[in-house]
Amino acid sequence: MAEGWLREFGGTIANIYSAGIETHGVNPRAIAIMKEAGIDISHHTSNHIDEYKGINFDFMITVCDHAKENCPYIPSNAKRFHHNFSDPSKLKGTDEEVKEAFAKTRDEIRDYAKNFIEKEVRQSL
Repeated sequence: MAEGWLREFGGTIANIYSAGIETHGVNPRAIAIMKEAGIDISHHTSNHIDEYKGINFDFMITVCDHAKENCPYIPSNAKRFHHNFSDPSKLKGTDEEVKEAFAKTRDEIRDYAKNFIEKEVRQSL
């Protein structure tokens, strides 16, 4: 979801890469809840951080504590950011409760991404 929002708000001013320490595929519930907001992430892929060795990043964002604590050290001068978003895929509950959790996280990530693009990316141009 973060990649989708960062691409939406970053437009042509930023190259967005998304990776994790594990690959799981893109969660179908994330695809559906982003589609409700008009963002198509169905073509996104689940990439491993090792795929991006050698890229000179300006910024690196971790979006959960697990990733921050377990991500391998990446030598870089990138400015690093962290925000621990809740992981709605871990929620046990009714379909409606899970959908609400995905929507809540989607909206939190939307607000974070919009603020990040405005305050960090646009100001660094």
